[in-house]
Amino acid sequence: MKLLDALVEQRIAAAAARGEFEDLPGAGAPQELDDDLLVPEEVRVANRILKNAGFVPPAVEQLRSLRHLQEELSAAGDAATRCRLQAKLLALDMALESLRGAPTVVPREYCRRIAERLSERVQGGESEAAESQQARLS
Repeated sequence: MKLLDALVEQRIAAAAARGEFEDLPGAGAPQELDDDLLVPEEVRVANRILKNAGFVPPAVEQLRSLRHLQEELSAAGDAATRCRLQAKLLALDMALESLRGAPTVVPREYCRRIAERLSERVQGGESEAAESQQARLS
């Protein structure tokens, strides 16, 4: 790694000697540091490169998905859709907990079975509702 560091330093010095850093946007202004203080030092550079390339950590992507599901859930009208979204929300929340390293209170298998039963009830409830609606129309 020291060879790579030396090569990088050499190229930076050569670019500075050619004046390539003189007209950069934001020159002379203080740098805007993100929340890098909470990120371990050995990971900061890799995170910055990934961020500049448009990639985000899995936890951030899952938080976005969680927010999107919550918005869908608040807009959902029928019980079947709400139940399906709640099951997805539960699974996503558990995945986030495992990424955080927090202890999972409810085992994943148990949550999966709950989600399956909820969807079975909703599907059963839809057929019962359709039957009762047909009976009312007859």
